[in-house]
Amino acid sequence: MAAGGLVWLAAALGPVLAAACYRPDWASLDARPVPAWFDQAKVGVFVHWGVFSVPAWGSEWFWWHWQGEHRADYERFVQRRYPPDTTYADFAPGFTAHDFQPRQWAQLFQRAGARYVVLTTKHHEGFTNWGSPVSWNWNSLDTGPHRDLVGELGQALRERNIRYGLYHSLLEWFNPLYLADKESGFKTQNFVLKKTMPELYDLVLKYKPDLIWSDGDWEAPESYWNSTSFLAWLYNDSPVKDSVVVNDRWCNNCSCHHGGYYNCADKYKPGTLPTHKWEMCSSIDKLSWGYRSNMNIAELMDEASIIEELVQTVSFGGNYLLNVGPTKEGVIVPIFQERLLALGRWLDTNGEAIYESKPWRVQMENSTDTVWYTSKGPVVYAIFLIWPRDNVLELSSPAPSPATQVTMLGFAGTLEWQKSPGKGLLITLPYMLPSPLPPQSGWTVKLEGVK
Repeated sequence: MAAGGLVWLAAALGPVLAAACYRPDWASLDARPVPAWFDQAKVGVFVHWGVFSVPAWGSEWFWWHWQGEHRADYERFVQRRYPPDTTYADFAPGFTAHDFQPRQWAQLFQRAGARYVVLTTKHHEGFTNWGSPVSWNWNSLDTGPHRDLVGELGQALRERNIRYGLYHSLLEWFNPLYLADKESGFKTQNFVLKKTMPELYDLVLKYKPDLIWSDGDWEAPESYWNSTSFLAWLYNDSPVKDSVVVNDRWCNNCSCHHGGYYNCADKYKPGTLPTHKWEMCSSIDKLSWGYRSNMNIAELMDEASIIEELVQTVSFGGNYLLNVGPTKEGVIVPIFQERLLALGRWLDTNGEAIYESKPWRVQMENSTDTVWYTSKGPVVYAIFLIWPRDNVLELSSPAPSPATQVTMLGFAGTLEWQKSPGKGLLITLPYMLPSPLPPQSGWTVKLEGVK
C-alpha cells in the first residue's frame, strides 16, 4: 500500500518535476530563452505613477532629493507650497486617482501601437499601487485612491489583448527594515524576507503578469536580494512560467549581464547590433519619468524624435518602451496623448516593418543615421527619416536582382528603381506635393528580391 502510494505520488509529481529545470543560479537562469512574444511585440508603453505624482515637481525621485540629499531647491519647494512639518506621507491622500479610467488608458495605449504596457506597482518610495499585504497603510487600497490600480489596469489591458508588465523596485529608500539591512552591510535580510519577496510573489500569484520589470537593485548583491531563488520559482513553478519575461535589474552587477532581456541603463543605445535581446526605455518628458506640473514643450520629445528612437532601436533588435507619467488624478495629459497617438498613426502605416521584424545583415545605411533596415524572412525594409530632395532614394547596402520589386508602405503600386552606378539601387519615390506643414517623420520602402 505504501509503495503504491509512492508510485501514485511520483506519477502526480512527474510533470511538475520534469518541467522544473532551472536552478537558482545565473548559469542556469540565463540559459532560458526569452519567450517569443516579447521580441515580436517591439513597442510598449511605460507608466510611472505613484505618490511622487502629488508634488509633481522635479522627478519621481522627489522624496530622495528632498529628504535623502536635502537639496535646497526641493526644501524650498516644500516650504513654499506646504504647511510646516509636512512629511512625504502627507502627500499620499492627494494621490486620489479620481479621474483614472483604465479602459480609456487601454484604448489610448492600443491606438499608440503598444503591444505591452508596464505599470509601476511600487517605485523606490515603497508605496504600492495594489493592496500589498505587507505594506500596511502605504498602499493604494488603504490610502489615496482606495482602489486596486494594478488590478484595474490589468483587466482593461487584457480586454484588448495587450500584454501586461509590472515594474517593481527591490529597494525602498526609507524603509526601516531596508536601512537596518544596509547598516549591517547586507548581512541581514529582514527587508527581503518580510517585504520585497512577499510582494513579488503576491504580484505574480494575484495578477499573473506577462513581464516583470525589476529595478532598485543597484545597492546590494544577489545573495541579499534572493533574486535567483525567485526567478527559479518564476520559471519552474509559477502560473506564468512559460510566458513571463523579465529584465536584468536583479542585483548590483546584474545589469547587462544576467536575467532575461537587457535594459543595461535608462535610455540605453548600443550603437551596434547586440547579441542579446534588449529594450530601450525612454520618456516623452526628457527630464522626468513621473509627471511634472511645470514641464514645458521644449523639454518633451517631439514626434520625429520618438520615431527616430523607435526605428534605431528596432533595427538593432531592441524593443522600445516609451514612458508617460499620469497626474495624481489619473489623467494622461493631452500633450502625452498627442505624442502617443502620433506614434500610433505612424505605426498604422509602417508597422509592417516594425512588429515581428528581425535585424537585417546591415542595420544602417553607410553608418548614416537617416536610413535604417529591418527584415522579415527574405523581405528587407529600408526606413528613411529624411525625404531626399530630388525624390530619389539611394541605397548602397541591398544587392538588387532582375526580380527585385520595390514598394512603399502606405502607397499603392510599385516604385521604379535602377541599379546604382556604384552598388545598390536608386529608387524613384512618389512625388510629394509641396506643403507648408513639416512632412511626417519616417517612410518605409519594402524591398523584395534583394540580397
